[in-house]
Amino acid sequence: MVQKIISQVPISSSQVHAELKRIRERDKELGFRAQKTIDYLDSLNVLDEKKAKELLDKLLKLDIPRLRDVHFFKIIDVMPTNAKDVKIALQQYNLTVSQENCKKIADVVAEYV
Repeated sequence: MVQKIISQVPISSSQVHAELKRIRERDKELGFRAQKTIDYLDSLNVLDEKKAKELLDKLLKLDIPRLRDVHFFKIIDVMPTNAKDVKIALQQYNLTVSQENCKKIADVVAEYV
């Protein structure tokens, strides 16, 4: 049987963590990989889902050009608190963000750290 990917949607670590917790409550037990993933996310101290959603909303309101959902979720996962760290977090993507916009992002993220 060939499995087919229907769609791919980026999500943050907070959303993955919350979803795995819901699955564990529903099924009483997780599979090996899911349990390893939740153990790893527990060790990272990720934001809870509600705060991550608030942060995403604030970042979207900044209206920074060329940033997409995948970039915002990367920022939420990394939680950079200064402009230099924002640049580093977004370095893997082929885009340029101004120093001023990096500072705005860092200021918003700093409220949640």
